[in-house]
This record gives sequence, C-alpha cells and structure tokens, in this order.
Amino acid sequence: MGWGRFPRIAQTAHAVHWRAQLPAVLRGLADRFGTTLPYGAGRSYGDSCLAASDHVIDMKDVDRFIDADWERGLITAEAGATLEQVLSVCIPRGWFLPVAPGTQHVTLGGALANDVHGKNHHVRGTFGCHVTRFGLVRSDRGEIPCSKVENAEWYHATIGGLGLTGIIAWVQLQLMPVRSSLMRVQKTRFGSVDDFFALSAELDATHEYAVAWIDCLAHGKSLGRGVYSVANHAAEGPLTVASRDRRLRVPFVPPIGVVNAVSLRAFNSLYYRRVGQARVDTTVGYEPFLFPLDRIQRWNQLYGARGFQQFQCALPEQHARDAARELLHAIAAGRRGSFLAVMKRCGTVASPGLMSFPMPGVTLALDFPQHAELARSLFPRLDRIVAEAGGRLYPAKDAHMSGENFRLGYPRWQQLEAMRDRTLNSRFWQRVTAT
Repeated sequence: MGWGRFPRIAQTAHAVHWRAQLPAVLRGLADRFGTTLPYGAGRSYGDSCLAASDHVIDMKDVDRFIDADWERGLITAEAGATLEQVLSVCIPRGWFLPVAPGTQHVTLGGALANDVHGKNHHVRGTFGCHVTRFGLVRSDRGEIPCSKVENAEWYHATIGGLGLTGIIAWVQLQLMPVRSSLMRVQKTRFGSVDDFFALSAELDATHEYAVAWIDCLAHGKSLGRGVYSVANHAAEGPLTVASRDRRLRVPFVPPIGVVNAVSLRAFNSLYYRRVGQARVDTTVGYEPFLFPLDRIQRWNQLYGARGFQQFQCALPEQHARDAARELLHAIAAGRRGSFLAVMKRCGTVASPGLMSFPMPGVTLALDFPQHAELARSLFPRLDRIVAEAGGRLYPAKDAHMSGENFRLGYPRWQQLEAMRDRTLNSRFWQRVTAT
C-alpha cells in the first residue's frame, strides 16, 4: 500500500540486493508481467508507488554509500538509502540536507522521482535543484549517467518523473553546511488567512524554514487561524544525530480510527491555544521541527483499517489568498477536518524537473480519514476550486485526481509519456492518462 493505506491493492515485491542486478531484474519482470515499478520506502500516499501490473521492484536493500567529498559536501549513494541514513553520516561532519520533506524516511530515489520540497522551498527550491548527477537504468539502454550536461533530457524528465523514466540506481547530492544540528524556532499564533500572508511577508525572508499549521475546523472570523513557525539552524551547538530511543510506535491498526470529528476538534483547539499570543522562541533539535511525525512510528495506522487520503494542492500567487480562503471554508463546512493541516509559501526557485509540483504561491496539505463522502462531495468541490485558481494537485500524495485535472495541472505530461520506459507503469499514471 501507499502510506495512506488507501487504495488497498496487493503488490508482489521482487527484491534486489545489488544495483548491478537492476537491468536483469527489470527485463525479467517486464517479460513476465508486462510492466513493473521501483518501490522505495512506500511513503507516497496514494497509488503513484503502486505498479499497474501489481509487481514492484523492492529497492530498500540497494542503499549503500558510494562516495563522499566532505570538503565540498558532495555525497553519492544508492537510491534505496533514506534521508535519515544521509543525515546520520553528514550531520557529524557539519553538513545537512538542503531540502527535506516532512519525513526523513523517504529514499533518495523517491525524493528525486517525486522532486520533494520542504519548509524552505522559498529559499532553496525542490530536492531536484540540489541533485548534481544520478544513474538511470532503462530497459532499452542499460544504465546511463544523467546531469545537466550528460543525457540532459533524461535528467530533466526523471526529476519529478514519478519513477517512470527508468530505475534510479544512485544519486549524487550537494549538501549544505551547518554549524549545529540545533534549530532556533519561533512560533506565532494568528487568527485568519490574511494574518498568515502578513506573517509570511514579514518572516520568510529572514528564516530558512517557514510553515503554518491551520485549524481547518475554524470558521467565521476565525477561518484560517493557526500557528506560524519559522526556524534557522543555530549558529553554534553540537552536531548530533537525532536519537531513535524516544520514538513511540503505534502497535496495531485499530478497527475504528482514532482520528474523528470529536478528537479533531479537541486537538485543534488545544494546539491553537498552546501557543500564547506572544511570540515564542525556543531551541530544539532538527527532528521535532522538520520531522515531527517521525517520532511516532507507523502513525498512519491511527486512521484505522480504512486508511486516509491526503489532499495537497499548489495555488499560484495571484489567486492564492482567495483560493486558500475558499478551500478552508469548504473544508470547515464539510466538517471533515484534518489535524495535519499545513500551509506554506513556495518561492520562485525553478526546479530542473519537467513535472515538478510546487509553483510560486502557496501549498495546502490536509489528511482526511477515508470515507466515501470524500469522493462524492468534498474532493470534487476542492478540485474545482484548485482548477479555477490555476493550481494543481500533488501526484505523490494523490489517490483521486481525475485525468482532466491532471492534464490541466501538468500540461507537459505528454513529454514524460513520450520518454517513459515502456516496462514501467504505475496505477496513478494509468489512471490519470487513460481517463
């Protein structure tokens, strides 16, 4: 399954232990099943990580480090290595990931294939902006090196290409220097959508990271209220890797999800009021700020057997304020809120990827417990607002996008289709290109 545990489609995993095996495994699975798909850590939420043939190539053991230049902060590792593994070796040497999504448990190959972004998009753009080179295994050409000057067309198509242009075998990544693994964080409570934009205009330019939690159940004058958090890496302090010892674990999937209307309303009210009206400055480790949910292993199981769907959209700058307000109004009216409601500004740093998701403006992401009503009423209404604003949805988080909305949001999709390795196909790609 994807991380959202919806849709539930059985996949057979075919293990690979050495990257030299990749060409033969790719050809063998294609001969037997028609198509396949590389599968990393399974942190894509919907069906973009599920093979159309239901047979995936399990990449988790292809995770070795190949080379490192600690003078320049340049590392090369196999595609199955996770961002957590990268952090464990680079932090003690004074280096850090230039871009990280909300979890460190994604693989390098997955981060590249989805061109992930983080809380510092307004400063550093997407993950692909910092990938200098990678190896791509294609069924028709074997392994080819890709960069801005080597096989450049494959370089651009693979960044954000959803794993469809070939199997990413290894990735070379430019890190960024830090003096400490600690972070200086400032939190501010705000009362409306307009306040969010005012705080963004005031604080983003002087901070590496910026993100807002939104109380999506609030309505009326409180519509869009939330907590705005900004952070910079501390100028001094230890260079220590986050400990795994204090992480909690959800031991089983409850028959009924614990995320419901009652728990959401209580959580949102408490979280909003926990931050006082005065600005709060703290110093914390990088994990609580960048990867807060990683401290709860298998947190996705809290949604119960039905799982959940994430709705994440990008809204262009000129329509971001009005569209965000309209989206939040529709969500509050539908009373199917999310305690994981995140809004942040995206900057103007262009991605080298052909199909990158972020655009200058705002992204809004929310998790909804799976329910038939999502597809019947809420998602169609939200999709319409996004489309009318000229925005788009995030394939890495999607389990419902229509083919029409996909083609509107990603007008260059046909270029990717033309470069797709014909032995690779996902249920997502099959769904949005065939309807």
